[in-house]
Amino acid sequence: MSDKIQVEVAYAKMDEQTLLQLEVDADATIEQAVRQSGILERYPEIDLGKNKLGIFGKLAKLDTRLKAGDRVEIYRPLIADPKEQRKKRAAQGKQMKKGAR
Repeated sequence: MSDKIQVEVAYAKMDEQTLLQLEVDADATIEQAVRQSGILERYPEIDLGKNKLGIFGKLAKLDTRLKAGDRVEIYRPLIADPKEQRKKRAAQGKQMKKGAR
């Protein structure tokens, strides 16, 4: 059995996506893979204390152990609260209906 596994580290900005493939120790954590990938140097705005991380769209903690083929995803902070945005759109829609008479 190999003591290395293949994983990916992904990060997307509004205008750019980065997907890095790397080989890590078989018992590596999310944090170790992110640090080893070099993505923190490439994108200094990433803060492991603030950015949420996950594996294939499911939130995970920094100390989560990786499996071969996992894709570690680094999520950007939300610019606006989705619930508030839906409320605003709904309110605008109601006002447009009133004005359409």
